[in-house]
Amino acid sequence: MSEPEKLTPRSTPDLLGHFEAEQTLLESYNSGRMHHAWVMTGPRGIGKATLAYRFARFLLRYGRPEGDDQGAGLFGEELPATEPDSLYVDPQDPVFRRIAVGAHGDVMTIEREFDEKKNRFKGVIGVDRVRGVGSFLGKTSAEGGWRVVIIDAADEMNRNSANAVLKVLEEPPEQAVLLLLAHNPGRLLPTIRSRCRTLHLNPLNDDILIELLGKYAPDSSRADAQGLAKLAEGSFGRALSLYEEGGLELHSELLKLLSTLPQLDVEALHKLGDKMARAGADDAFRTMGDLLCWWLGRLISQGARGKTSGLGLSDSEDALMIRVLQSADLTRLMDVWEKISTNFDQAQSGNLDRKQALLTSFLALEGAMKR
Repeated sequence: MSEPEKLTPRSTPDLLGHFEAEQTLLESYNSGRMHHAWVMTGPRGIGKATLAYRFARFLLRYGRPEGDDQGAGLFGEELPATEPDSLYVDPQDPVFRRIAVGAHGDVMTIEREFDEKKNRFKGVIGVDRVRGVGSFLGKTSAEGGWRVVIIDAADEMNRNSANAVLKVLEEPPEQAVLLLLAHNPGRLLPTIRSRCRTLHLNPLNDDILIELLGKYAPDSSRADAQGLAKLAEGSFGRALSLYEEGGLELHSELLKLLSTLPQLDVEALHKLGDKMARAGADDAFRTMGDLLCWWLGRLISQGARGKTSGLGLSDSEDALMIRVLQSADLTRLMDVWEKISTNFDQAQSGNLDRKQALLTSFLALEGAMKR
C-alpha cells in the first residue's frame, strides 16, 4: 500500500465540506469590495486553516488589485473571461509550492511559539509574535499584489498581542487581508470581532471524515474509519490524531475500565497507570486524557439536555453513561471534569506523576458516584 500523503493546511489542495464558506469568500472577492479582515470560526481540526491557506494561494495567484476587475494576473497571465467559481490553485503552481514550504514573501503566519525546553507549544501567542504584522503590511508587496496575514489561532493571543492586532485593524492597509482563525471566538476582544467579518465553518459529517481518512490514513479499515469519525465529532484533525496515536484501542481500554464503575477494578486501573507512565508513552497518556475529558464532557452535555438514550457511541457505552448519570449529579460530574483536566495538564507539564494523575482522575469519578 502506498504511503499516506502528509497533511498540513499549507499543502492541502482540496477542501471538503465547506463549499458555502468558500463561496462566501469568492463572492466577496468577485464583488470588488472584499472585506479586509475575516474571523474564521469553528471547532479545532475542521478545516479553518486549510481554507485560509486556500484563500491566500488564490489571492496571490489570481488576485487583482482592489477596485480592478479586469486585466492580467500577477504573472502576466490572462484572467478568465468569467469569474472564478472556486479558490483552487494547482499544487504544481509556483505560488502553491512556495506557500507550502513557507517561502512566499507576501504571506505571514502567526502561531504559538514552540518551547524547546518543555517540548511543547506555549499556551498563548505573545506580543513578540505579532509585533511585525504592522510593518509587514506597511511594506510594498514583494510581488506587486496582495499581502496576507494568517493568525492561527487568534483566540490564543494574550491581551498585548490582541491589542497590537487591533491597531492594524483600525487602519487597514490597502491590498491586504487578515485571516484570523478562532476555535473559541468569544475569547476575542469585542473590538476585534466588530472590525472583522465572521465566517463560520461547521463540523464535517461522518461521510467526509471517512473519505478523508481513506486518503490520509489508508491503512485504516472501513470499520476503524467509522469508529474514528464517531470519536472525532466532525473534526478531521482529531480523527487523524486519534488514528496516529492508537485512539481506538485507547478508547476501548477506557470503556473497559469505566464499565467496572461504580466500583473500579483497582488492579486494572493500576495496570493502565503503569502503562501510561512508561517511557515513550507521552502521546498515549495525552490521548487517554483527551479521551477521558471528552467522554465525561459528552456525558455532562448530553445529560444536561435531558437525554436518556443515544448518549454514547454504542449500545454498551450508552448503558454505561446512563448508569453514571443515575449515580452522580451533573454538578459533581462537572467538578470531576475540571479536576481531571487539571490533573492531566499538570502531568504533561511535569508537575504531577503521570500514573498518579491517572489514578486520582479515575478515583475522582468513582467518588462522584458514591452518594
